[in-house]
Amino acid sequence: MTSTSLLTDHYELTMLRAALHGGTAHRRVVFELFARSLPGDRRYGVVAGTGRFLDALVGFRFGPDEVDWLRRAAVVDETTLQWLSAYRFSGDVFGYPEGEIFFPGSPVLTVESTFGEAVLLETLALSIVNHDSAIATAASRMTWAAGDRPCVEMGSRRTHEDAAVAAARAAYVAGFASTSNLRAGERWGVPTTGTSAHAFVLVHDSERDAFTSQVRALGSGTTLLIDTYDVREAVRTAVEVAGTDLGAVRIDSGDLAGLAQQVRIELDDLGAKQTRIVVTGDLDEHAIAALAAAPVDGYGVGTSLVSGSGQPTSGFVYKLVARSGADVDSAPVPVAKSSPRKETLGGRKWATRRIDRIGTAQAEQVTVGGPAPDGRPLQLPLVKAGERVWTEPLSRARERHQRARAELPMEARHLSRGEPAVPTEFGDARAGSQEAP
Repeated sequence: MTSTSLLTDHYELTMLRAALHGGTAHRRVVFELFARSLPGDRRYGVVAGTGRFLDALVGFRFGPDEVDWLRRAAVVDETTLQWLSAYRFSGDVFGYPEGEIFFPGSPVLTVESTFGEAVLLETLALSIVNHDSAIATAASRMTWAAGDRPCVEMGSRRTHEDAAVAAARAAYVAGFASTSNLRAGERWGVPTTGTSAHAFVLVHDSERDAFTSQVRALGSGTTLLIDTYDVREAVRTAVEVAGTDLGAVRIDSGDLAGLAQQVRIELDDLGAKQTRIVVTGDLDEHAIAALAAAPVDGYGVGTSLVSGSGQPTSGFVYKLVARSGADVDSAPVPVAKSSPRKETLGGRKWATRRIDRIGTAQAEQVTVGGPAPDGRPLQLPLVKAGERVWTEPLSRARERHQRARAELPMEARHLSRGEPAVPTEFGDARAGSQEAP
């Protein structure tokens, strides 16, 4: 097993070292991962990366190689190195499952353990969940704009090689039909697809030769790229080569809406009425929405998706909200920051979503003292006493997202900047509501 323990920041170990020397490392604490606001003033966010975080937690071990490097680099002292060499997370983790919707203040992850154990997980949790949720949120907006037309993730060449695999996974959770990334297929079971690029056409003596070669190898159900030279001529050549059973044509440049109209007319006139039209080329949710009236059958999305469509992080933070005192067996008491514009609400939170009688979400209820009694519970136990207790296939997360998104009010579909589609209500389950800081 490859260790994930060094996928963290130096200052986590600095705090651990000081806490061990100061006697606070063993205090019981509660950390929460949440977003103060939705990046880009979006209407909702989508949780992704929970499963990847839990996988990484299993490998969070400081073995001989990691300890030796920390010693050579003089990151911490010998007392801390001894503690790290025996590190095993023994606490509990609760959280929103993948595919669920989140809003400002939603406690997407709750970590209950000792300070020493829990503080080390900050960077690991944030780096995974921030990235994957940003991709899933962008993907959800795109698939909602696309309606019944499938979206294909094809952004591997526009991001880091490992981020590409995570992005394909997150996009699939949020409704993308497939990916071009083979590692995502091998590792996560995401369906893969791919046809050809302009280079394939250019390497042949003619476009006809390229189409003939592709159809002979892949059959008439393949997708032919038709905008290397003249689109109209390419459509005629494609049907002549593949016949009216040609699977699809792809347009990657130009006025996509106008070209799609022309290509649809040409295909129909040639008898290829079942041939689909797929468009690619710097698409985002806004471009997809603008193509709603065009005769397009599917979208390939790359750069915009893997960059979160302009919002590459979800804005999550990981904050300590409760701790025990000198007596580590005492129940943790609320603690909170009062820093300007970075205030936190103290106390361990529970989250429920209030749904009206017709199934529409009305409020995100975030309460201390227990869950609100009148909502759908949002958090699940993920880890108990250090042992992972939650796992599921991506297909289930994908289905959950469809259900959770269907609960949102209509304004959630708006692609313009605005307030969250569902307000967050903070309160105490044992008393009246209170304002969020």
